[in-house]
Amino acid sequence: MSKDDNGEKRPKNSETFRALAYFSQIGVTIAASILTGVLLGKYLDIWLGTTPWFLLIFSLLGVGASFKVLFNIPGEK
Repeated sequence: MSKDDNGEKRPKNSETFRALAYFSQIGVTIAASILTGVLLGKYLDIWLGTTPWFLLIFSLLGVGASFKVLFNIPGEK
């Protein structure tokens, strides 16, 4: 933390960018996990003719994977 002209503490730019990186990582991780599950389920449904079962199953697995990855993201130490 550095002090500004008023003597108040404010975060350094590197800390701000690090926090921004964590938040963007969370969003991308959730979107990628769910999108992967949806696309894989849709592909399997078209290939096997089981509409909508694999789409539902893999969508739920994608949501579960996004929560698992979300809780495994390391915080600041």
